[in-house]
Amino acid sequence: DALSDAAEWQIILFIGFLEWFSESAGTHYMRGGKPGEFPKFSDNTELIPHPVPLNLFDPFGFSKNKSEEAKAEGLIKELNNGRLAMIGIVGFISEQRVEGSVPLLTGLVPHYDGETMAPFM
Repeated sequence: DALSDAAEWQIILFIGFLEWFSESAGTHYMRGGKPGEFPKFSDNTELIPHPVPLNLFDPFGFSKNKSEEAKAEGLIKELNNGRLAMIGIVGFISEQRVEGSVPLLTGLVPHYDGETMAPFM
């Protein structure tokens, strides 16, 4: 409830663009594509009206020469980091709503009187 309507629409439209691009340029995982693989902007210049110098995955090409084992290990690390980030966000939201609910954050996070689930209402 702290975001303006314009900011919310910007987020929704950007995510909508990414969904449209992945469906238009890539193969859906239910139709034989690889889950989590996002098509490169540089390979699909006909879908984007202007040049995009960087891709979403590996924009600087650091992992293009890595072995499949190293890529699989990196994927597991990325998944675990994402899970820890989600746990951390839920911890901060919990402490903001119910003071003392997360003992390590008591006194560090200000109380929030707003509606934390407002974007979903």
